[in-house]
Amino acid sequence: MVIVSARTMSSAEWKKRCEVEWGLQGAPMPDSLNWKSIYEAKPLGRNLLRNPSPLGLSKDSLPPEPELPDKPSDRPPRFQPDGDFTGWTTSTEVLPYDTSGIPAGAIVCEVGQYSWFTMEQVVDLKAEGLWEELLNKFQPEIVIQDWYEESQLHKSIYQLHVKLLGADKSTVISEYTVQPAEDLSTYSHTWKEVSHVFSGYGPGVRYVHFLHRLKNKFMREFYPTLFTGSSVIVKPKRSSS
Repeated sequence: MVIVSARTMSSAEWKKRCEVEWGLQGAPMPDSLNWKSIYEAKPLGRNLLRNPSPLGLSKDSLPPEPELPDKPSDRPPRFQPDGDFTGWTTSTEVLPYDTSGIPAGAIVCEVGQYSWFTMEQVVDLKAEGLWEELLNKFQPEIVIQDWYEESQLHKSIYQLHVKLLGADKSTVISEYTVQPAEDLSTYSHTWKEVSHVFSGYGPGVRYVHFLHRLKNKFMREFYPTLFTGSSVIVKPKRSSS
């Protein structure tokens, strides 16, 4: 039995396939690039963040309700949530006790303590399959999206800071920062979306630095702010100038 292999596609054919499937008509596509490797890397339209949901949750299901123990825990304080944070750089900032709302002379049995849990990643756009000419001239849209748990933990429980960086990883070409305020008067316990589209950002972008912070609370038990579905996606669409 003779098995005939499919004809090997030429570089020009791989280039045409990239152009058609990704809608890159008019984009700079040098013949010198390895278009087969670029096509297989699929740098456009996919999430470039690694491990986007390390808590194992999905935005398609409601966040789980916190479990209330039958009796207070005597375990030592916790300030970092459980999860598989492979691919992320993490850090924890334990905040000082806030006693501003305690009246003078009051007897206080216990005060909750807050902490910020920071997670960040740096996406190397060229390593993911994008090419300099596309980033410099065509400037496809870079779409950021994140979902965090709406809760009554505190009026400030989430921060997002994303930067588009140059080749030296220190030059900031464009950035986006948001710190939403929570409405503590209602309780819906759903996912809240945070998103931003970078467009018309100019030449030189090579990296995306994604950082978000989530506030947690420890008071006899650990109460985290949950999140899921973090993403950095380069869209096959030209940015407006």
